[in-house]
Amino acid sequence: MLPDSIPTVTVRGRFLAPNGVPLSGAIVFRAPAQLTFPRADVILGGPVTVQLDAQGGFEVTLPATDAPDMDPSGWAYIVTEQLAGIPVGRSYNVVLPRAQPEVDLADIAPTDPSKPNYVGVPGATGPQGERGPSGAPGSVIYSGAAAPAAALGIDGDLYVRYETTVFLGVTSTTVSTWQKTAGTWAQLGGDVRGAAIYTNNATTPSTSTKPGDLLIRTDTGDVWQRSASGWGSPVGNLRGPKGDKGDPGAAGATGQAGVVQSVNGKSSAAVVLSAADVGALATGAAGTAGGVATLGPDGKVPAAQLPTLSGGGAVASVNGKTGAVVLAAADVGALDLAAADARYVQPSGVPVTSVAGKTGAVTLAAGDVGAEAAGTAVLLTGTQTVAGAKTFSSVPSSSAAPTADTHLARKSYVDALGGGEFRASDLGLLSWAFDPALGHSAPLYPGSGPIRVTAVYLRSAASVTKIAWHFGGYAGGLTTGSWAALYNASGTRVAQTADLSTAAAEPAEVHNTGGATVSVPLTAAYSAPAGLYYVAWRFQYNTTAGDGPMMLVAESSFSAPPNVFGLTPVRRFGSYPTGAATAPASITLGSMENGSNRFWAALA
Repeated sequence: MLPDSIPTVTVRGRFLAPNGVPLSGAIVFRAPAQLTFPRADVILGGPVTVQLDAQGGFEVTLPATDAPDMDPSGWAYIVTEQLAGIPVGRSYNVVLPRAQPEVDLADIAPTDPSKPNYVGVPGATGPQGERGPSGAPGSVIYSGAAAPAAALGIDGDLYVRYETTVFLGVTSTTVSTWQKTAGTWAQLGGDVRGAAIYTNNATTPSTSTKPGDLLIRTDTGDVWQRSASGWGSPVGNLRGPKGDKGDPGAAGATGQAGVVQSVNGKSSAAVVLSAADVGALATGAAGTAGGVATLGPDGKVPAAQLPTLSGGGAVASVNGKTGAVVLAAADVGALDLAAADARYVQPSGVPVTSVAGKTGAVTLAAGDVGAEAAGTAVLLTGTQTVAGAKTFSSVPSSSAAPTADTHLARKSYVDALGGGEFRASDLGLLSWAFDPALGHSAPLYPGSGPIRVTAVYLRSAASVTKIAWHFGGYAGGLTTGSWAALYNASGTRVAQTADLSTAAAEPAEVHNTGGATVSVPLTAAYSAPAGLYYVAWRFQYNTTAGDGPMMLVAESSFSAPPNVFGLTPVRRFGSYPTGAATAPASITLGSMENGSNRFWAALA
């Protein structure tokens, strides 16, 4: 319950079908921003959703739009009608002044599409219970992300611009207010936006920033503040100035002189080393047994120090020959080469001059003798890992049912998994949202303007060339701005059609009982990997004449049927209330609304 210090207005309304049957659904009231009431110490925010009762009526009490001491002021409620059976509900603006504490929505909601989307609340009734003449139109408050167009609005109207930027991970929104005077929009005051603080370790552009913003360089500690012309020069540094150098310390005391503690492992006051202590022979061992030889005056070892030879001294002859002796085979009782070869049978072709065409130190590989190298041939029996893509001259077969993901499967085994149910491929399609035979018997219009989305799943890679729907009836009324496109699981557009109002892309007309499946070609075939895809489309047509297509849907009587099933967040059906003249390059899946209708779509 709102505090008593906040003035309120009670809004009532009732919605019926043309035959008097109460409608179901909800009415949503939204303020353009959070509302602050300092007197009541209250901040209000968020939409107010009111469900229709069994008689199609509702009643809700809301803060008055002209409540005193309210921030912001001069705004209007945005009313959105979400009614079952009406695909695209109306959205319009109303003001609720505290001078009219009770009002019926039928008295202030617009009915003529040519009127602006703002309608003021009528004044209080006169003393005789009769309504006085309509007052002059009030000012209109518009909003948008860009500066107001020159042709928008009339004198006295207001425009609130919300400009949102994201820079270095910091999201900032700048608010500016404009008023139209003498036919020209002029900004009231300056931009409203708090200063932002950015951090970076590289050169930083000033684009997307505003005067007053701060930049901290994490690598140098320098701090910049943005001026009207850009970052300019640093205004300070987080590290601070370097301190003064300290005074030198006092010199330490002189240490004691070093003392030798030991020499070659000996420690005494007077160390005496022998030849053995330093790995040498004593001088007395020269020329003695077990010692070392000395050299004579001629630089040679004296004969007296040479050992006695056990042989007979110098050789006098070899095999009876003296002088420069050269021995032949006969001198040592051996056969020469010719005599030795004569004793053996010589086969033809001896000696070998080459092996497999190779000479020298021959090393043969498997290919030199027409063989497969080890590890490159497929074994007929035994376990072996075969890597890489292989082409078979005939289809591999298996006689057993598969027991793992990597096993071959027989065709009869796969066919049996389908049971007796129809699949998309049985009806000439690649994939569909659901079996069309399960669709609702009464088709529905998709509405002119919003973007409708239906999820489909490709179980295997395929070339997609068409998008298909089932129309219960269509007389050829799509206009420019109608399109269809295919998006992957990340929301990125991968294929699209031409404008559906053109002769080459417009769906065929449908006038037969039960309707017919129609398809439109993609501008280019798309080689789609297996996975999740979204079919999105936007139809533009005359809603008064109702000349758009009536489309096959799943059961959609509930005003907001569940469209997310299982343990994943995949939304199988949804919509975007704001359309686009052409298929966007990507769609934000997290912003998709639940929608009230489940339209059937397929790929071919």
